[in-house]
Amino acid sequence: MRTLRTPLSEDLVRSLRLGETVYLYGPVVTGRDEMHIRALKLSGEGSPVPSGIEGSVLYHCGPIMRQNGDGSWSVVAAGPTTSARMNKLEPEMIRRFRIRAIIGKGGMSKDVAEAMREVGCVYLAATGGAAVSLADGLGACKGAEWLDLGMPEAMWRFEADRLGPLIVAMDAEGGSLYERVAESLVRDRRGLPARPLPGRRGRPGR
Repeated sequence: MRTLRTPLSEDLVRSLRLGETVYLYGPVVTGRDEMHIRALKLSGEGSPVPSGIEGSVLYHCGPIMRQNGDGSWSVVAAGPTTSARMNKLEPEMIRRFRIRAIIGKGGMSKDVAEAMREVGCVYLAATGGAAVSLADGLGACKGAEWLDLGMPEAMWRFEADRLGPLIVAMDAEGGSLYERVAESLVRDRRGLPARPLPGRRGRPGR
């Protein structure tokens, strides 16, 4: 297990290995489809984009938020969005903004993995169905951008306070737990010994 403080350096990101468990402290931003589209559009036009995207930890999440009496916001639930929704947008997002880590569920495409390898970015898998505990880990909300997109699609800023557990499911060297699982299933069908996943012991395939 590793405890990391954001923003993450490229060297630190490249030191992370498949199967490692990490917890995060520090700035994290959320973003789904519409946030990606707007950030890329503005950047492509030469218009300013919110600080905090560059070099960020980007959580694929549409949080449920509650506005408090003083105008501040609190997060109620923050489960991960299926990351494949962003497959077409993420390679450019990673390259343009030097994203250092993406949090989500389900993994991402080979094109995304290649962008991650080039830039130095990892994919951290969050547990689906743990929206309340993940909300606790996001900590204090530090504000929002683009609320006109709607609550789930806006970019929310958080100061994470032990966000996790998160699993390094795609590393910055092109490795992917999702591909290993798929390989293992193919090998199992053919009667071949499966490759053990990182951190697993025992007989192959178990």
